[in-house]
Amino acid sequence: MYRLEDYDYHLPEELIAQTPAPSRDGSRLLHLQRSRNHLEHLQFRDIVDLLHPSDLLVVNNTRVVPGRLYGRKQTGGKVEALILNYGQNDPGDDGGQRTYRCLIKASKQARAGTRLVFDEDLTGEVQGFSDGVYTVRFASSQPFEAVLGRIGRMPLPPYIKRSEDEADESDRQRYQTVYAREQGAIAAPTAGLHFTDATLARIRDKGVDIVPVTLHVGYGTFVPVRVDDIRDHRMHEEWFFISAETADRINRAKDEGRRVVAVGTTSVRTLEYAARKNGRLTPGTGRCDLFIYPGFAFRVVDAMITNFHLPKSTLLMLVSAFAGRETMLHAYAEAVREKYRFFSYGDAMMIE
Repeated sequence: MYRLEDYDYHLPEELIAQTPAPSRDGSRLLHLQRSRNHLEHLQFRDIVDLLHPSDLLVVNNTRVVPGRLYGRKQTGGKVEALILNYGQNDPGDDGGQRTYRCLIKASKQARAGTRLVFDEDLTGEVQGFSDGVYTVRFASSQPFEAVLGRIGRMPLPPYIKRSEDEADESDRQRYQTVYAREQGAIAAPTAGLHFTDATLARIRDKGVDIVPVTLHVGYGTFVPVRVDDIRDHRMHEEWFFISAETADRINRAKDEGRRVVAVGTTSVRTLEYAARKNGRLTPGTGRCDLFIYPGFAFRVVDAMITNFHLPKSTLLMLVSAFAGRETMLHAYAEAVREKYRFFSYGDAMMIE
């Protein structure tokens, strides 16, 4: 169960969702009961019926930054930049200038000193390059947030095939959870994309407590595992925050024997990283590099809501640790047979 090949599965390309479902809660939901090894096919709006009145639901309130920028080098060549660390220990505005770590696509490597022009109000200068990441100093003649909001594009995952001209304005709403608050992610916590305000209201009316954590999803979430033995993989770091109120409410739920239901693998990793050996959470902030794979002992999470993940990905390893590798691969095979939609804009699972 530690070989990378143990987490491969066949996925027809046409099942990779390129657009979201017409309505957020109209996506499908595969319900997996671990105790019975039972699968049930539902709609996401049925999630309300699967939750218990005593449950505590944990959501990741990170907000995706429209940090994909298209422009040109001052010499004329096309360039695409993706800001990686916006909102994470942000230095603030310094006379219209900001410095960020970025990925850059260009016909030739951008050397230090290369000038980049994105808009009449936004330019950049490459400061350096290390480990595949550039340091770029941006200069803006208008408030940086306003310019980014106007010309920046949502950083959709690479398996969603959209050209610059095909980028959909609706992605600004649909590739963002309705409870997104804290700006800093370069990818959405996609299990949360299925919730609507109305669904959340029904969940609260049922008596379910809802609390937020923040984990800013980073570029490393798309970096493939490149080792044959998954135990040799080193997880990327992602900035997180857990408030004292959230920690207290989760600790109280555990003390009372109530279920903690995590929305998304990002919430799972945040909770399990912050948990002490006795399962109690400590509030605070830091960088989470927890890699969860089979053999991991979960201390906080009792059930989770998640999307369908890429073959050989750390996310598939996480849900396999929770449900069992064979059980999870069987569920994925069933989802393929039933033509569920996969990945970020795809359908959901509830595992309990």
